[in-house]
Amino acid sequence: MSWFACPKVGCVRRAPAFGIAVAALVFSGASAAGDETAADTVLRNGYVYTVDPHDSVAQALAIRAGRIVYVGSNEGVKPYVGPATQVQDLQGRMVMPGLIDGHMHPLGGGAARMGCSLDAAPLTTSQFLERIQSCLDASKDQEPAAWLQVSGWCRQVMRPPGTDADAATLAALKTDRPIAVASTDGRTLVANRRALEVAGISKATPDVPDGRIVRDRDGNPTGVFEDGGQRALTAVFPVPSRTDRLKMARAALAAMREQGITSFLDAATSPSSLSAFSAVYKAGELTARAYFAPVIDAKDAAEPAEVVAALRITKALYDTGPLAPAPALTVRNAKIFMDGLLQPPAQTAALFAPYRVDKGRPGAPKWVDGDRTGAPFFAADVLNPLMVALGEAGFEPHIHATGDRAVHQALDAVEVMRNALPDADVRAAIAHAELVDPADYDRFARLDAIPVMSFQWARPGPNSIDGTRDYLGPVRFAHLEPEGSLYAAHARIAYGSDWPVDKLDEWSAIQAGVTRTGDPALGKRYAGRLNSEKPLPRAFALRAITLNAAYELHQDAQTGSLETGKLADLIVLDRNVLKVPPEDIAITRVLMTVVGGSTVYRAAGF
Repeated sequence: MSWFACPKVGCVRRAPAFGIAVAALVFSGASAAGDETAADTVLRNGYVYTVDPHDSVAQALAIRAGRIVYVGSNEGVKPYVGPATQVQDLQGRMVMPGLIDGHMHPLGGGAARMGCSLDAAPLTTSQFLERIQSCLDASKDQEPAAWLQVSGWCRQVMRPPGTDADAATLAALKTDRPIAVASTDGRTLVANRRALEVAGISKATPDVPDGRIVRDRDGNPTGVFEDGGQRALTAVFPVPSRTDRLKMARAALAAMREQGITSFLDAATSPSSLSAFSAVYKAGELTARAYFAPVIDAKDAAEPAEVVAALRITKALYDTGPLAPAPALTVRNAKIFMDGLLQPPAQTAALFAPYRVDKGRPGAPKWVDGDRTGAPFFAADVLNPLMVALGEAGFEPHIHATGDRAVHQALDAVEVMRNALPDADVRAAIAHAELVDPADYDRFARLDAIPVMSFQWARPGPNSIDGTRDYLGPVRFAHLEPEGSLYAAHARIAYGSDWPVDKLDEWSAIQAGVTRTGDPALGKRYAGRLNSEKPLPRAFALRAITLNAAYELHQDAQTGSLETGKLADLIVLDRNVLKVPPEDIAITRVLMTVVGGSTVYRAAGF
């Protein structure tokens, strides 16, 4: 099959893979392959890291009709070169499978690249207000009624430590508009008084079982909404226009291409996200394999049959069927939130033992057990039958569980499902697992429960040091972000960025996974390793973001490694990430991203 030019940026038709004159690259002296053996593309003279069962390294590979037809030596690939074959001399560069991000929120990531964002910066109250006021000043034509929705607020790193924001804080802004500010973790919103009025939220607004509407001593909402409590506000948010949603989806895909992401899971899918990516797919502009996990609301979970029926309707509307070379849409997963966040002030992660509190005085802290442990959002007698119903229907649970108690209950539910459906191939995932009871480490492998970890959290920083260490105490903090312990227990760890909770920087995350050391730019307070947990071996960290994440998404038979017969999802890098000093992994650049044999991204100058 011949390759032809593609006029659209990011399109996935059969574009020339490398844009280099074929005549200059075809092997001298090689005999032309017959039509039945000629490849569309041959890559040669590279460091081809396959991520196969033996972590094999090859020199060359050949692609035909979107699939890999040969992996091996420079000599062995010669028969695949025909008159129309595009041949790239990699000059020793590293090739590896495309990255698979097993947990992100892409429409939100795209929105953050377009709208008013605080960029997850550590801000004082005055800086927080200045940034928002600048967005208001830049859109004065939308006074007095249009909502201002602000993203990128990192609540846990406001300065000085312990600083927070609420409606009273936002009252200092010069505006009559309703304002909602979203924390990067996706678990908190803060709104001004005008937003509360528009939403009809008052002292009489009922509480919810899976979150909090934070209130003052008199029971009046303070403007802070945590976890499921956010629904009281989001229910009245203006729905982005179709045009805006498409822009968000395209912005997200552009960011993914540059990072080398060839598949992703939208880990808390909204109807807006599904419709946007479906429209991009129909326009022929989808450049990564898109998986979607609609959220199961805690209030609906007691009726598993109705949950499954709704999921089947969504699947019928959007799922495009079996994998093919061109990227498409898959609806196979379902999202369950078991708890919230470890960090204060929310501390809604469900723990076995209480969060600690400081009963000392300034300069002389005295940390003791408090009276809060958090509580799982789903009771076992609701979660367990739900899990069985999902498995029977072929939907795979993707469970947010941050605290040790929530993780334990999620594992219990997976065990109930495994016992009820011993022959079902259901890929159950537990996302985040930041704190795990050591007694539960080996259950992940035994139950084939996939811990989907965000490696960038396994390093010292404001979230982990200021927001977690003293509140957990030394024993629990020693095992925060337990990738090393889970690896030692043979868990099949997959990677998920949680973008836009964090910025999309897969290579920095991989570096964090193999070093667990802080960013030098943050200063001495955050230097060194996070705790006593061991870093991951470099090859395993790469496997987590390729083949293991492919397994999580149930596509490991077709992607995740560079093997004959698999789809040609691969990336070319500017350095060998297996051999460079570990501190250089974060500055890795993707030179080319290929999905199903089609080049969807090429760095300038390559």
